[in-house]
Amino acid sequence: MNARALYEALLDTEGPYEDVIAPWLAQAATGDYRARLQTAAFPHDHWWANDGDLLEELYALSRVSDHLLLDPQLPLYLRLFTALGMTPFDIDTTSPFDPFLHEITEVEQADHPHSPIEILDARWPGLMLGELLFSRAGVRVRAGADHAERGVADRWPLYWTHRRAHRPTRDLSQGWGSNSQWRTDFRLDYRTPDGDLLNVAEDAPIDGRPDLHPDAPHNLGPDERLLTPAERRELLRHRTFLRAPAASSDPDWAADLFPWEWRLPAGPVDGVGSAPCSSA
Repeated sequence: MNARALYEALLDTEGPYEDVIAPWLAQAATGDYRARLQTAAFPHDHWWANDGDLLEELYALSRVSDHLLLDPQLPLYLRLFTALGMTPFDIDTTSPFDPFLHEITEVEQADHPHSPIEILDARWPGLMLGELLFSRAGVRVRAGADHAERGVADRWPLYWTHRRAHRPTRDLSQGWGSNSQWRTDFRLDYRTPDGDLLNVAEDAPIDGRPDLHPDAPHNLGPDERLLTPAERRELLRHRTFLRAPAASSDPDWAADLFPWEWRLPAGPVDGVGSAPCSSA
């Protein structure tokens, strides 16, 4: 059994999603599927360097999540993913906005441009698998244009994401055939006691892929070099831009960026990442 089969069954069903999800979960409960997912719960021993199949399975599960969020049925959504060992986190409107945990779905523009990002309500809950972020919570926010611009933070392409109802998305599966697309890796973001690790799978030494250098272009394409260091970090942390980048105000230009190999922090420490990075 695998999540791709579940995703394709959900696409094909004309009945309630429950009729597809319930038997799939029953089958998952009879094997080691949940225990296998737990391998990814903590960033130990660079597990991803030797288990590409699990990265692809997590990606397939993320496609299931994206599909269910197109027309949210939250009780069923939570039943599925909690049964697989994930823990939902609720969003309190008094909580500070955190790009590690929160995906902006709509911006209400505050009158004052310097007004910070403020959560107004949640559209769906987020999910954690141990220290691994599986999906961010969707939130509606109010913010000044200096912090989050309506029409950009909530409408520009969202990277590392396959589908959203309200905005364009980009992930590495797009443009590939019906089988090749499923060889896409899941983005691994961990919130550890020592700090956040973003896109850590690209940090495996055997990959030889570049760091997201904090201060200067490093193995970047010509379009990425047009971004400022702050804009590159913003794109990695938020998976989109909060304000139109200085290089272009055209979302089609942003759609062609290639941030998949960027990561924070840069360089090895303790076998996982480097000095922890703030997610703010």
